[in-house]
Amino acid sequence: MHVSVRPSERMTAVTEMSLLDQVESDGLGNISSSSSNEPEVSVVIPCLNEVKSIAICVDKAVTAFRDSSIRGEVVVSDNGSTDGSIEISEAHGARVVHASVKGYGSALRKGIEEARGRFIIMGDADGSHDFSEIPRFVAKWREGYSFVVGNRLGGEIKDGAMSWHHRHIGTPILSAILNLFFGAGVTDINCGMRGLTRDLARQLDFRTTGMEFASESLIKAAKAGARMAEVPITMWPDLRDRPPHLRTFRDGWRHLRYIFLSAPIWLFLLPGALLVALGIGLVLWLLPGPRFAGRVGLDVHTMSLGMMLALLGVHIISIGLFVKAFSYTEKLTRNQISFARWLRRVKLEHGLVLGGILTAFGFLGDAFIFADWASRGFGQLPPFTDDERHRLYELAAYRKLIRDCEGNDSEDAVTIIHWAANSLQTEIGKIVKVV
Repeated sequence: MHVSVRPSERMTAVTEMSLLDQVESDGLGNISSSSSNEPEVSVVIPCLNEVKSIAICVDKAVTAFRDSSIRGEVVVSDNGSTDGSIEISEAHGARVVHASVKGYGSALRKGIEEARGRFIIMGDADGSHDFSEIPRFVAKWREGYSFVVGNRLGGEIKDGAMSWHHRHIGTPILSAILNLFFGAGVTDINCGMRGLTRDLARQLDFRTTGMEFASESLIKAAKAGARMAEVPITMWPDLRDRPPHLRTFRDGWRHLRYIFLSAPIWLFLLPGALLVALGIGLVLWLLPGPRFAGRVGLDVHTMSLGMMLALLGVHIISIGLFVKAFSYTEKLTRNQISFARWLRRVKLEHGLVLGGILTAFGFLGDAFIFADWASRGFGQLPPFTDDERHRLYELAAYRKLIRDCEGNDSEDAVTIIHWAANSLQTEIGKIVKVV
């Protein structure tokens, strides 16, 4: 399944890569002379105690460089390995850098920071990613794409390589949510094998430290308008003899939390605005008096519900604004130009004026209700007008008459039932017409 490169082949590959260091690609696959020693492509592999598989990953990347005439380097970003992974990586030709902050995202950020290539390809160190497929990513980069994502679902997943719930539940749902919110158009957002240009990586300014790095990179790239593409890849069963670093529910929640934090408009502002509109609409509709929805009467209790919905909506909108401010100050989202301008323009005085206007409207409403209450001698405020109460009494009388005559088969009883039913229907029609 996984083939290691023999030491003699590895030395040949390193020698050929050194010779390739004397040339430079023009970005279209053509090789031209140059004295630059900078690699064209960097492969970044985060590593934490991967002694079983790191050599295979490095060897496959080196072989892919050699076979495709790509001037490249392998950067192993170590996150505190104690099992000999560092020494093995260096022995197989990789350059090892050290990420002091724990976490998958931290290791990738350190590797990206230290990478020298103009195009950076990331992949896991557990043997699940086939680094011989590096040329597919490079080809897309040379076509002009600045962000290239591997697609396991559109490629091949070997038996035992991916759990059923990850393949059919977690990844499709998270991918659908991210695409809905940000329009990334990516089928497999959780695929760890992906590539991006060094310039784009610097522009996106990654901040996360855990597995949610996969969502952060995609969201920021989509918001920045990066040209993105997918390539099908093969996923193999990992070579670990221990549980994986990935924790399904913990890391799944971290992905979902980051997506929601990056989309406060969808999660907070729009639902809050809908609740405010619904609540105020109910209050205004019931303000003149009780309403009837068919035979159901809607009055002060429904109006109270409307006020609670409006208050709930205002609180949700407030939370959404706080989330937007937090995401902006922590640089979790990109391109919030309109929000930044709004923050610069809004001052304390604007909030005081808005609060004063809302307070004035509240006092006016209270004064109107107090005046109505005083005009009635500070007694109980009737829930219905005299005309509405009269109609309700008539409806109750007709219904009682029909119930009293039920079960009586005499001609008079049948006549009374028909008359009462017609009268009841007429009165209901009048009420509906008034409403």
